[in-house]
Amino acid sequence: MVHNSAVTQTIIEQLAGIEPDSPVAKNYQRRAIAREQAELSYQLLLHPQAPGSVSLEERRVIAAFVAGLYQEPATRRHYVGLLQDVAPAFVHSLEQILQQASTHGPWGAYPQGPLSVEDVGGTPWHSTPEQVGVFGPRLAAALEHAHLLVTHPRDANPAALGRLAAAGWDEDGLVVLSQLIAFLSFQVRIVSGFSVLVAASFAQTTESAHHA
Repeated sequence: MVHNSAVTQTIIEQLAGIEPDSPVAKNYQRRAIAREQAELSYQLLLHPQAPGSVSLEERRVIAAFVAGLYQEPATRRHYVGLLQDVAPAFVHSLEQILQQASTHGPWGAYPQGPLSVEDVGGTPWHSTPEQVGVFGPRLAAALEHAHLLVTHPRDANPAALGRLAAAGWDEDGLVVLSQLIAFLSFQVRIVSGFSVLVAASFAQTTESAHHA
């Protein structure tokens, strides 16, 4: 856990390539509470001391899948590495799913009304019987739900939660699953934004050194 801005480099800083004591690092450290909470969320969700109703293996499969859907390179590599640590047999199968399930979003349909003009078509991903055989019905259902929330959240509805319950997800598990998907979505966006700032800062420093 990160207790203050001086203790260590957080996972977001590592993934974004933020060098310690750089201007970007110092700017992030000024947001000490947000920085600490983001790191704490990562530790609790991906490195829990007591995984509870959602196993460490399940958490990391879901995280690697969500990171793969967003296609942010550093984040994707990191979560594939975490999955490799606990369930290497799943890595290749998950990569095959991502080749099928990757899409540009968000898309989906709003409830009938004025916003319907903004509906965007897309194809939901559903696991095949072979994929269910590899991951099991419970984890396959979680991956389908993650795909729904990441790529076509407008189509989320009570029936989607019903499918998870039918696959064996209880209330505690649903909370963790939702937290995982939300956290990865947040983390990917933050890493992407910081990566741009890091690149801009590096370019500025290089330009200043050139003119010195």
